[in-house]
Amino acid sequence: MSDIYIPGVKSRLNTEGIIQDLMKVERVPRDRAEKQIETLQTEKGYWQEIGRRITTLRESARSLYSFQNPFSERIASSSDESVLTASASRQAVEQERTFTVKQIAKADRFLSDSQDNAYKVPAGTYTFTVGKDEISLNYRGGSLKDFAEMVSRRGRDKLRASVVNVQSGAQSLLVESLVTGAENRLSFSAAAADLAQALGLGKKESPETPETPPLPDRVAVKEEPLTVAAGDKTAIAFDETARDLSGEKGVVLTFETATRVTPPQETAAEEAPPGPSIPGAGSVSYRGITIENDASSVPIPQWEAPPPQALVDDPAMLSLTFTDGTSAALPVVRDSSGFIPQRINLDDFGGKNVASLDLENNNTHRDLTIRNVTVFNPNPPPPKPDFKPSNALSTAQDAVVVMDGVEITRPSNDIEDLIPGVTVTARAPSDTPVSLKVEPNRDAVKESIITMVGNYNRMMAELNVITRNDERIIRELTYMTPEEQKELQKRMGVFSGDAMLNQLKNGLQQAVTAPYPTQAEQELSLLAQIGIGTDVRRSGASAGYDPSRLRGYLEIDEKVLDEALRKNLPAIRDLFGSDTDGDLIVDAGIAYAVEVLSKPYVETGGVVSLKTGTLDSKISQEQRRVATLDRQLAAKEESLKRQYGQMEGAYNRMERMGTSLDNFSRQANSINNNR
Repeated sequence: MSDIYIPGVKSRLNTEGIIQDLMKVERVPRDRAEKQIETLQTEKGYWQEIGRRITTLRESARSLYSFQNPFSERIASSSDESVLTASASRQAVEQERTFTVKQIAKADRFLSDSQDNAYKVPAGTYTFTVGKDEISLNYRGGSLKDFAEMVSRRGRDKLRASVVNVQSGAQSLLVESLVTGAENRLSFSAAAADLAQALGLGKKESPETPETPPLPDRVAVKEEPLTVAAGDKTAIAFDETARDLSGEKGVVLTFETATRVTPPQETAAEEAPPGPSIPGAGSVSYRGITIENDASSVPIPQWEAPPPQALVDDPAMLSLTFTDGTSAALPVVRDSSGFIPQRINLDDFGGKNVASLDLENNNTHRDLTIRNVTVFNPNPPPPKPDFKPSNALSTAQDAVVVMDGVEITRPSNDIEDLIPGVTVTARAPSDTPVSLKVEPNRDAVKESIITMVGNYNRMMAELNVITRNDERIIRELTYMTPEEQKELQKRMGVFSGDAMLNQLKNGLQQAVTAPYPTQAEQELSLLAQIGIGTDVRRSGASAGYDPSRLRGYLEIDEKVLDEALRKNLPAIRDLFGSDTDGDLIVDAGIAYAVEVLSKPYVETGGVVSLKTGTLDSKISQEQRRVATLDRQLAAKEESLKRQYGQMEGAYNRMERMGTSLDNFSRQANSINNNR
């Protein structure tokens, strides 16, 4: 019995192999298109890598002259950071100051006596006060630890409580204010005061009568108006109370002034005096003859008109005289027909006691009136607390810092309003002066310059590799790992002869070697003058031919760069980016030139975008072609399978017919032989 043919399962003629061989020939155009897609995608990846390199170089160049450029950064360095530290913003001015930290700001920290671990805090309303802030909580009663946790949750950034295990089976409650400053004293009231006394945190004290009465907060020296006419002078004496108050910390002197200005009178021109009256000389007569005497002669000097009165205009009419005999001038008085309030900080005079306010009017046409002369303390010291701690780990106090001989008091150790743009932090008291220096952040400038040079060299290496088919270029890049060099090997010469990339490479080389104007230092105009160039050779280096130096890579001599940054920082800033036409917009410099050169390649619709967009179109076109060819190949393969199936079917039928004829012939022969 002949075998049964099942299409796709068994074939006597190996039709499957024949079909596959035929389809290989049919798939050649499709395989070629698929390979073209891979080539286009690889080329697109190369352009994307170029775009990333250009973008990185552009950003590093722009950072050297943009609004956030490192040339405007400032750092503050202290000669003793254990005593005082500081941080500077970009608004800080380069300067050097001397500080002495007399005391640092602290907050109240009170520790209770040791208590048994089983101690229970009774229920009640517990009120704590930190400065002007009040923290109150209703507690239902519980352990000391639970009470401390509830106080800390309610106190947040003002008050904190914790339990300290001082010994086995005993514990103490630590209550501490989180706000420094003498005005932020920690006090207890309501149930908190009873608990503080029960735990031994402290006790209430009845105010004691001081031996000497405290000074008043305000003393009126002279309230009624006092007028000093032009050319006069007088003094307003301070009584003993005002004199003592004037030497206290934070006291100010206030008064009101008004002036009356009269225009200078124009005097009429004086005439020459008539001179002396001389009597007649007389005569003599004799017998009708009269002889007249000669007239008397009196020599009179030539008359000169006296000079006009000098006009004196002197607005500095006020001064202070101190009890030690010294004096100090006060600010000038502004002319005003109405009274103007004046305010003088007496702290500016070193805490001296004022003996009198002196008024000396040297003017010829101005009268001065003064009234409401008062000495007062706008911030009187807070009253002494009526709670005395038993175990005070620290007591609330202000930070006292002396800057360049001027004493400053602040409630916090972080002082932001002392030097514009600088935050000074007092760390520890010290009698030794500490020097604080605010200067440009030269390390940040150097790092940014090195970053730009590194990105430039990486960009030039990429351009040299993809535009030239020379393996020496890769071997010269000794700073790269073998894996990176192997990856570059794949891209060697892929864009050989590309005019756009060669133009970019030449433009970058010209940008970093061209001279640029610098207003700060006219002699500095080249990158090579600060130790950066294509052939920066140190002493003793070989001067032989080196082809790698001709490929546009930049070298850095750090010693020369450091020295240039130390001496010519403003000129270096102009070298990388400067405004030459006064419109406050950078329009020159190395970094500016590099950024402008790079922009057309990576901006929206730029060279890289157009290249990748064109490649995307080609890839889409080839993908559509592959899809069409896949459909055609599938139809062709199906047609071949059908045709070869029909052929094998016909072959099987012919084989079965041949077998039938053979059987018939054998049967006929057998019958004939039997006869």
